[in-house]
Amino acid sequence: MEKRPFSELGLSPETLKAVDRMGFEEASPIQTAVIPLGLAGRDVVGQSATGSGKTAAFALPAIERVDTHRREVQVLVLCPTRELAVQVAEEFGKLACFKKELMEVPIYGGQSYERQFRALAAGVQVVIGTPGRVMDHMARGTLKLDGLKVVVLDEADRMLDMGFRDDIEHILKAVPESRQCLFFSATMPRGIQELIRRYTRDPAWVRIEAHAQNAPQVDQVYYEVDRRSKLEILTRLIDLHDFRYGIIFCSTKIMVDELDEHLHARGYAVDRLHGDITQAQRTRVMDKFRRRAFEFLIATDVAARGLDVDDLEVVFNFDLPNDGEDYTHRIGRTGRAGKAGRAITFVSGREIYKLQSMIHYARLKIRRERVPSLDEVEEARGNAFFERLRATLEARQFKPHDRMIDRLLEQGYASTDIASALIHLLQAEGKPAEPKAAARAKAPAARPPETRSPAARAPRPTGPARRARTGREPGFTAVAFNVGLAHEVTPADLVGKIAGVTRLPAGIVGAIDLHEDYSHVDIADEHVAAVVAKLAGIRLKTQSLQPAVVAPGGA
Repeated sequence: MEKRPFSELGLSPETLKAVDRMGFEEASPIQTAVIPLGLAGRDVVGQSATGSGKTAAFALPAIERVDTHRREVQVLVLCPTRELAVQVAEEFGKLACFKKELMEVPIYGGQSYERQFRALAAGVQVVIGTPGRVMDHMARGTLKLDGLKVVVLDEADRMLDMGFRDDIEHILKAVPESRQCLFFSATMPRGIQELIRRYTRDPAWVRIEAHAQNAPQVDQVYYEVDRRSKLEILTRLIDLHDFRYGIIFCSTKIMVDELDEHLHARGYAVDRLHGDITQAQRTRVMDKFRRRAFEFLIATDVAARGLDVDDLEVVFNFDLPNDGEDYTHRIGRTGRAGKAGRAITFVSGREIYKLQSMIHYARLKIRRERVPSLDEVEEARGNAFFERLRATLEARQFKPHDRMIDRLLEQGYASTDIASALIHLLQAEGKPAEPKAAARAKAPAARPPETRSPAARAPRPTGPARRARTGREPGFTAVAFNVGLAHEVTPADLVGKIAGVTRLPAGIVGAIDLHEDYSHVDIADEHVAAVVAKLAGIRLKTQSLQPAVVAPGGA
């Protein structure tokens, strides 16, 4: 079944703005089919498994039908469980965020009656609830359905399995006859068909088949992580497994830009794709990615659609996709041509319910894993270095340095101490035994050499976080920034912010002087104007940047 942009489905500008804010660039098949029917006022029967994106399919037209000037219940959604009711209510809240007068509330057993009484008395227009608690409020007179326009049965087959049929019939008999009715069910047993026949009028039938699209060569895992820890866990996993080539999927264009900037600052070779990237830029990025000129492509689903890239080591779902179908499309980009691949998904908070729905919908084989500790990352890195060292020794792929070793032995140093000192030097200089981020912090260069201009490939001055200026490098101009040590800013922060915002190579940045409350950064002369203009007003460590060119001889 086809997918179409949300802009072609007849939604209002306010709703389209909310959809764009959530990062949905294209409607799923069930959304494409159901939304126009819902907006037209048709009764709809949707046969679709959980995880297909059906919540937005009924929520969007329902939101459009609400008259925000009327403080009465106009939409009722029945759900089998409290978890689903909360999830659906959250979705309504996000999709209606630009309709300030629209109010929604979940009502279910186990929650305080007082809170529900206050919400219903305040004049909510959308109620999402479990059948038992909805009937309870109807009996108390705290939920009146005289003004109801839309009633939705979400996961109707599950509600029947849980014994809610009599409750559902009681509720449907009490709502106005003129209301619109939308049924959603993964299966169509006789009981569901009887309810549809009795309580809908000439319904439109929409059927979305669930497909098992697992790639047998893809090892699928997920991690339950705090939303604020995603970046740290992502870099930890990249370092643990030494991934060098993959795609990181985000749900929104804003998240793509932010993650690109953060990874750039930490020294990972990355680039980005989303709906605002021009075709010319897209072509350049993909050409570099196929040549492995950088390690990780950060992208939204729509931007990554149709990519013909082989040999990916890993696909990260930094954000959960909209539905199970998008998930299977994402993970199918690794493990191709008979080769093994990995798909790693991050789940935060209540997203675990959404993931479980997608597992059911797409019949996924995905297991939960524990987040690796820093000690485990260090151990894995040490083991990898040991294996490279052993392989080099066995293959004798090194130039003998007998003379230097003999000199050290003659001076009384033990052979084991000499070897240990050499390994220590390799680690201290950012060789494979050291984390990428730490190595890059010593010499900021967030893009690989082949992606920089020839002028930028020359070695840049490096040194401690705070160093005295001994003279300005030819071809560079000092730019002052109103952040410094007091704001806990590091050279990597400044390089990452400059490169991330301007999209220029990190090599345009020269020496950096960090002072207590300001910094001086040497910028290549030809890029000074662009850096000053584009960084003005950008936030770094809670500070709004105010870059300015330092006058010759300035402090």
